[in-house]
Amino acid sequence: MSTTVSDTDIPGHTVVPPRTMFSILGAISLCHLMNDMLQALLPAIYPILKGGFDLSFAQIGLLTLTYQVTASVLQPVVGYYTDERPQPYWLPFGMLATLLGILTVSMAPHYAELLMGAAMMGVGTSIFHPESSRIARVASGGRHGLAQSLFQVGGNFGQALGPLLAAFLILPFGRHSLAWFALVAIAGMALLSGLGHWYKSNGHAKPRQRRPAGVAPPFSRAEVARGLTLLILLIFSKYFYVASISNYYMFYLMHRFHLSTQAAQVDLFLFLAATASGIIGGGMIGDRFGRRLIIWLSIVGVLPFTLALPYVGLDTTIVLTILIGLVLSSAFPAILVYAQELLPGRTGMVAGLFFGLAFGIAGAGAGVLGMLADWTGIETVYKICAFLPAIGLVAMFLPDVAKRKPA
Repeated sequence: MSTTVSDTDIPGHTVVPPRTMFSILGAISLCHLMNDMLQALLPAIYPILKGGFDLSFAQIGLLTLTYQVTASVLQPVVGYYTDERPQPYWLPFGMLATLLGILTVSMAPHYAELLMGAAMMGVGTSIFHPESSRIARVASGGRHGLAQSLFQVGGNFGQALGPLLAAFLILPFGRHSLAWFALVAIAGMALLSGLGHWYKSNGHAKPRQRRPAGVAPPFSRAEVARGLTLLILLIFSKYFYVASISNYYMFYLMHRFHLSTQAAQVDLFLFLAATASGIIGGGMIGDRFGRRLIIWLSIVGVLPFTLALPYVGLDTTIVLTILIGLVLSSAFPAILVYAQELLPGRTGMVAGLFFGLAFGIAGAGAGVLGMLADWTGIETVYKICAFLPAIGLVAMFLPDVAKRKPA
């Protein structure tokens, strides 16, 4: 099962693994499930926190902003550092930070302690994503889209499990029952320690190799700048809209259709499970037909559904949100692999940057949309956000990396 390849993509220096290492991809995907399940418990218990601490929508938005901005600021920094000096044994310490954040939220006596717990959870995920994404790329056997999809589907299923577990395990027993999930974090720490040992003992934990003198980069600085700018716009479009669902969909269903908290959490689970299912298709189609096509189709393709969502009944609302989750989620693996091909040799930094952007934009979106919901009502939020996927049209102007990517 072991190989001795570098995760770098410098022309003349890359050795492609002979096969896709599904055992490693399965293990890192399971760790991603554990990490993101624990992270998803925070927004899943917002109705409990709102009632217990008498929070406004703006305070809920600030809680999300604290968590996600902490993660977004640190992730590219961690990724840049570990590109130069890979740190596979940092992974269990990231899970430890998440564990401490979970315990803090479960026992917090005041709103300030809730913010502290959210920040600690953000630190945990900022350490996890860059280095674990590198492990997924090393184990890909050259099938980078498939590997990123398998890695990310674990995270998406973890996010989907969060509200379901909150509905049936935390809601009936109270916020303090959140502390039991520390056992999941401990199991994750053990598994991540084993993956870190595999990564290092098989020769992967090497500094990034420099491009040889006289070898030109595959893309000009102007092309890289244009590509990254457009990708950031696409991330904004995707995750600002996702923030409206992941943070306020339960409140929307409870307000407009008078659902119970538990029923609304189940419907949120259906949306998140759909996003987990759609992400596999995005990676495989991107490997087969090209990243630009799947990026463009996945983001713009949801526009008819988002435009209709604020004006339909309950059953159609649930169906539309499932379709939105399936289509919209297919973009992120393609965006991440596209960016890694645009910046060869910067696997950790790219992963940290785009995971960080996803967290940061979602956090900013939660804060802005929370204030908007306080001022205008929760239904207005979805009428405004319906137009966000139209930004996906800029994907037509992305450089074609498939024609010039390194061997």
